[in-house]
Amino acid sequence: MAGIVLQTEIANTQAKHGKVRDLYDLGDKLLIVASDRLSAFDVIMKSGIPYKGQVLTQISRFWFDYLGDIVENHLISDNVSEFPAPFCDYADQLVGRSMLVKKTQVLPIECVVRGYLAGSGWKEYRKNQTVCGVKLPTGLSQCAKLSEPIFTPATKAEQGLHDENISYEQCASIIGQQQARYVRDKSIEIFSKARDYAESRGLILADTKFEWGLIDGKTILIDEVLTPDSSRLWPADKYEPGRDQESFDKQFVRNYLEEIHFDKSGPGIELPEDIIQKTSAKYIEGYEKLTGRKFKPAG
Repeated sequence: MAGIVLQTEIANTQAKHGKVRDLYDLGDKLLIVASDRLSAFDVIMKSGIPYKGQVLTQISRFWFDYLGDIVENHLISDNVSEFPAPFCDYADQLVGRSMLVKKTQVLPIECVVRGYLAGSGWKEYRKNQTVCGVKLPTGLSQCAKLSEPIFTPATKAEQGLHDENISYEQCASIIGQQQARYVRDKSIEIFSKARDYAESRGLILADTKFEWGLIDGKTILIDEVLTPDSSRLWPADKYEPGRDQESFDKQFVRNYLEEIHFDKSGPGIELPEDIIQKTSAKYIEGYEKLTGRKFKPAG
């Protein structure tokens, strides 16, 4: 199908294939390629989503630029002609969906910031009135806005397993008090700036997760940033607490899989064409609403 790259094939190289990305280790650098694979309920579907990888890469690039004054990141270049050989010769597979980045020592923590009560946070709140050990007021509804953003870290799971929410104290025991304090405070600062920008674009940034890495004694922002795959972004004009919200991601796919009672631990399936096209359109709409730019497929 036009616009779909399910997996990159670069001669004389070997990639590590994640759920949706292909990772090439170049020694002191990495090449990260966002494919059009789609993972739902931690299962990779057989069908790809046209332009999804390009959209996610371009959104990350937008945020790296926007947040550059408050945090250093790992991006070196997203221009394929500047990539080392042989990658510079594979623009047909890489253009618009790849980034050459600094290689770091990745912190083994997902740094989640929540401004609204949704997802696993909502599930935990209903049981304990807490999220990752953070005590919240009584009587909050699903997708309610929190009085201030909260830091709710998680451990990183191997492919096919689920990340596990942990307390700040557990986070500090894993990466150290000083490091935990830095990524907590910086993650909340970044979230707050991004939230205010999103509001100016008619969007609600409900929550997101950040990844951090160490290089030359510094802690820098890595991986994808504030994309529909790592964040909940809702249209502000349709927001209504007490229910699930519309979003700019793979919700069409999740809903479809729920309807057909998909075995969430089984192999991926082929998706109906209308679900594929609706999902692609949602990703593109999210990019255009967020950046104010018309999406132009690369290549």
